[in-house]
Amino acid sequence: MLLLTSVVWLLALCTVSLGIGCPSIVSRSKWGGWPPKNRVPLRTPVRYVILHHTARNRCFTLASCSRLVRRIQNYHMDKRGWSDIGYNFLIGEDGRVYKGRGWSTRGAHAKNWNRKSLGISFIGNFSRIVPSAAALNAARRLIQCAVSRGFLSRSYTLKGHRNVNPTSCPGDSLYRVISQWPRFKA
Repeated sequence: MLLLTSVVWLLALCTVSLGIGCPSIVSRSKWGGWPPKNRVPLRTPVRYVILHHTARNRCFTLASCSRLVRRIQNYHMDKRGWSDIGYNFLIGEDGRVYKGRGWSTRGAHAKNWNRKSLGISFIGNFSRIVPSAAALNAARRLIQCAVSRGFLSRSYTLKGHRNVNPTSCPGDSLYRVISQWPRFKA
């Protein structure tokens, strides 16, 4: 497990170090999202990235990930009464980034932290398994993209959801991986 984690981290570091640009982001219209009921602007650049997992099924294709992102949006809007899906972005194990609220709209992902952070959620339950290398690479590239585009401070801090709210999110296995990433601070 430690070797796999090290290899995944090294691949992600190489991807970022090679200067590979921003990942392509699946638009809300492409994944079939509803329009938000309202939007609260997010003052950028923010200082924090908070990583989550959806604690549900995993997905490996554009079709399956889009279906799950729609379900998450429906749950957040219909059951929780939120104005939109809670996360700024979601990442599938297909290595794609799915636009949630996007760069400039305040999320609803971490109580008392939404006004100062971007919320990125891995689609799936990562308590016992690690996300795919493609998903981890997409997250690293998305974070670097946020810095390069001025949405995230160059001196940002990376946290897991459990570091800011009482939860087991983003799952023990994913947490072990991200705790080794640069700029992570519990």
